[in-house]
Amino acid sequence: MAAPTAPTYLTPEEYIALERKALPGAEIIRNEYLNGELIAMAGASRAHNLMTINISSALHARLRGSGCETYANEMRVSTPLTTSYFYPDVVVVCEEPRFEDNGFDTLINPIVIVEVLSPTTEGYDRGEKFAHYRQLPSLQEYVLVAQEQIHVEHYRREEKQWIFTDFQRREEILPLMSIQCELPLREIYELVTFPD
Repeated sequence: MAAPTAPTYLTPEEYIALERKALPGAEIIRNEYLNGELIAMAGASRAHNLMTINISSALHARLRGSGCETYANEMRVSTPLTTSYFYPDVVVVCEEPRFEDNGFDTLINPIVIVEVLSPTTEGYDRGEKFAHYRQLPSLQEYVLVAQEQIHVEHYRREEKQWIFTDFQRREEILPLMSIQCELPLREIYELVTFPD
């Protein structure tokens, strides 16, 4: 979940150094980096946290032994063509993970990215952030998950276009063809309650 901050312009090298610098016992604050500007990552709601862990744990269990790896929240993704950095809610990589450098904390070849939407970041996740993610040649599927109602939007790369499908019923199943698994919406929304 991202929240705009006062403009702070840094070089990519300054940004990476800042993100890697954590004092022992200090609260870790993550920032995304978009065109030289820092975007502070705000705290997440209960629903957001539940859905993120539901998705990452379900994918981890299904992909066990496949050679794929699943990360939640903390794995930074670089979009080198646009020199931007993001912290997706869930990331899957299935080839040998490739990293920007020997810090092994900035992935450059994700195959699936999942973002759990929040009211403040929904437009950003759908628009500008997705535009950056689409520049990643490895990315095959992008999933947006609503937290205030059952609604999952799925984008799948098919050659040079992105095919859109959405799901709005708890009994539906999200097919993730690039990693050969399915994710029931009832698992994504397990324990999540919605406002009246």
